[in-house]
Amino acid sequence: MRCLIDANILLDVLADRKPFVEDSSKIWKLCETGQIEGYISSLTFADLVYVLRKELNPGKIEEVLNSLKLIFSFTELSEADLSGAAAMRWKDFEDAVQSATASRIKADCIITRNVKDYKNSAVVAFTPTEFLSRI
Repeated sequence: MRCLIDANILLDVLADRKPFVEDSSKIWKLCETGQIEGYISSLTFADLVYVLRKELNPGKIEEVLNSLKLIFSFTELSEADLSGAAAMRWKDFEDAVQSATASRIKADCIITRNVKDYKNSAVVAFTPTEFLSRI
């Protein structure tokens, strides 16, 4: 199963955000063990660095990237993703980009804690808890 992993799932683990870290860590483990194919948009990594900028020096950024590359596959941000997202006319452009990216890579789902933001997505979104209960 191919899943696009949203930034909040990654942040839950990287920043040890309670109470979300437990289920988000299980998603990471499924990706790490190859039970699901976890994809991250390049845009998501840039967002992570921005959010964690006070905790990450250049060396730590490289360390985090290399660690994530061991667990997840990165997908580039394409012009088609941006055009598709713009055509969706969603309030949150970044969520629309994630949805367009998920469609392009033929993801089976998006794993996010913000399911409501993806109600109009062509690719279904699940919280980590919902996803874990389905597999």
